[in-house]
Amino acid sequence: FTVTDDMSPPHLPNKVLSTPDMVRLIEVTCLQAVQAHLDEGETTVGIHVCVSHAASVDSGQDVEVSFEITERDRRKLVFATKVTHGDRLVSEGTHQRFVVGG
Repeated sequence: FTVTDDMSPPHLPNKVLSTPDMVRLIEVTCLQAVQAHLDEGETTVGIHVCVSHAASVDSGQDVEVSFEITERDRRKLVFATKVTHGDRLVSEGTHQRFVVGG
């Protein structure tokens, strides 16, 4: 993903990736990655996020969101997530999603 000016907190003088927008990127990555593996009429909703935000990323720079599914408990999915900018760790943590519909 490329960080854009609208992803920046309005109260900061520099345009950098905000924590809420970083979380949105994590959620959308996990949602899109598993959607193709669900049954017709099913989707997932986010139910828990626990991530760090250890480094800033300027507008115009790229971040990569990666994950690994570490647990599946019936309809709950647990993801270990990581956000990087080049070789720099921006965020790591966990995200949980729940399968609904169907």
